[in-house]
Amino acid sequence: MRIKQTIVTRGVENYTINESLAGSRSPKAGDVGLFRVIEVDRHSSLQCVDKRSHSIFDGDYILAAFGNRYATSQYEGYVPEQPLDVYHIIGAGGVIGIVRTKNASLEDYEPTTVELIGYCCEPDGSVINTLFRNQKRLSFTGDVPNQAKIILSIGSTMDSGKTTTAAHVARGLKTTGKQVAFIKLTGTVYTKDIDYVADCGADVAMDFSNIGFPSTYLVDKETILDIYQTLLNKIGEHKPDYIVMEIADGLFQRETSFLLSDPRFMNTIHNTVFSCGDSLSVQAGLQVLNEWNIQPCMVSGRFTMSPLLITEVQDRMSVPVHTIDQIMTGELNAIFEQKIHSPVA
Repeated sequence: MRIKQTIVTRGVENYTINESLAGSRSPKAGDVGLFRVIEVDRHSSLQCVDKRSHSIFDGDYILAAFGNRYATSQYEGYVPEQPLDVYHIIGAGGVIGIVRTKNASLEDYEPTTVELIGYCCEPDGSVINTLFRNQKRLSFTGDVPNQAKIILSIGSTMDSGKTTTAAHVARGLKTTGKQVAFIKLTGTVYTKDIDYVADCGADVAMDFSNIGFPSTYLVDKETILDIYQTLLNKIGEHKPDYIVMEIADGLFQRETSFLLSDPRFMNTIHNTVFSCGDSLSVQAGLQVLNEWNIQPCMVSGRFTMSPLLITEVQDRMSVPVHTIDQIMTGELNAIFEQKIHSPVA
């Protein structure tokens, strides 16, 4: 039997399959199982451990893990509270759950359905769970390796340009010959973002899935801070001068909101770049950030594709506006050097 092992289960080897638990055990986020594809629809391919997207077909067997998902342009999905006959693929990295809502753009698509054949178990019979598996969990201290300057990339909402901005910040910083690392702290597992930033020049790129998390949605704040510290420790091996970090989704998303409003987290940040999709979201987003005493050193994102939208922002706000083409040249690196403390006026 050929099994397509998804990226979320990387590092899972030498397991046994316990079929008897499939109908009796309530799944938990991170639990790994062997699933059979019932009907392919929305997700017709999955990212596997070789990082390639593999097409899937009815009847295929996949190794995947349960998890939650928050994606305003995709799915809202959850780990069910009890065993079910049918589950949904809710993330292309191999995340399994049950869809609760979806974006209207997906109205012609139904989630791809799977059935759980059995849980993957350790030699002692315990169900394999990916969370911090074979990892040393570090408690959050706020210590930043190598006294690196952390540049935080945040956005008004999903698809506002956060990753693209972060990637080009990394590329610009590399023009100085410095060591640059990238962390994607929150989101749902799929390595496209960290791979893109690495392609743009980052010396090392990691995310929460390197610590075994299918997603960070609904994870408590202290655990996310521990993920952060654990990733900082891993990144520290590369002695970075800069760490560019992205938080997924928009300002009002649960994890984004509680991180940005937590002084312990923000005290680790040297500078912030804010990405937006349109001019009005720039103004509204800056007002929200002002309430949290966060002043971005610049705004960028999808709206900078339009000279007209750039003009609208520049005519009404004093915060600097820069395109990704400007950022990637390195001409703006001096802006990232100076730490901005004062809130937006």
